[in-house]
Amino acid sequence: MNAERDEFIIPTIGSIKKLIEPIYTRLDNIDIAVSKQAIKPTQGKYYRNQDLKKIFGLSSNTIIKYRETGVLPYTKLGDIFLYEIKTIEKILIANMVEL
Repeated sequence: MNAERDEFIIPTIGSIKKLIEPIYTRLDNIDIAVSKQAIKPTQGKYYRNQDLKKIFGLSSNTIIKYRETGVLPYTKLGDIFLYEIKTIEKILIANMVEL
C-alpha cells in the first residue's frame, strides 16, 4: 500500500473559513442587489402582485379580497394582474389618517 493514499488530512476550522468567506461576501452582494431591485416597480407605471407583497406587506389573500371588493382597481392582462401606481398612490392619500 502507498503511504500517501492512507493519510487522511483533516482541514482546520481556519482553512474552512478561508474557503467559505468569499462565498459569503458574494452572497451578501447578490442579496443587496436583489433587495434594491425588488423595491422598484416592474415597468414604472404598474405594480404587479409581487410588488404589492414586497412594498406594502400584503398577502395574496388580501390582494384578492381587495380586488374582489373593489378596493383595489386592476387591469388583467392574461393571467397577470396590474395595478396602476398613480391609482395606488391616490388610494393611499385618500385613506391617510392624520392625528
